[in-house]
Amino acid sequence: MARILIVEARFYAHLNDMLVAGARAELEAHGHTVEVLTVPGALEIPGAISLAAEAELYDAYVAIGVVIRGETYHFEIVAGESARAIMALTMDGIAIGNGILTVENEEQALVRADPAQKDKGGEAAKAALALLSLQERFG
Repeated sequence: MARILIVEARFYAHLNDMLVAGARAELEAHGHTVEVLTVPGALEIPGAISLAAEAELYDAYVAIGVVIRGETYHFEIVAGESARAIMALTMDGIAIGNGILTVENEEQALVRADPAQKDKGGEAAKAALALLSLQERFG
C-alpha cells in the first residue's frame, strides 16, 4: 500500500479537522498509510510538499486548507498562488490531491469540509489516489 502525506494549513482548525478526517477516512479505507504534516498557511503547503517529495518518503500527497475571502486582495494571492504552485508540482509528476477550499464565508467552508456533506477532504484524497494510479501506469 501507498504512503500518503496530508499537508494541512492549520489556520482554521475546526474546518481542517473535518477536511483531514475526510481525507484520512478515504485513504485508510483503501489500506494506505497516512501521516499529517502541519504548516502555518496555504502558501506554505506547496513548499512542504516539494521538500517531502525530494526526501522520497511518500507516494502521494493531499493538500488541505481553507482560504476565506476577506476585505483585502490577500485572498486572491493566497488562493491563486497556492493553486498555481500545487499545479506546478503536479505537472512535475508529483501525485497531489488539492483540498484547499477557497470560499466566500465560513458557512460555505463548513458544508464543503464536513465529511457528511460535500467531503472535499475525501475528494482530495481520491484525486491523489487517482494521480498515483496514473503515475504507476505511465511510470
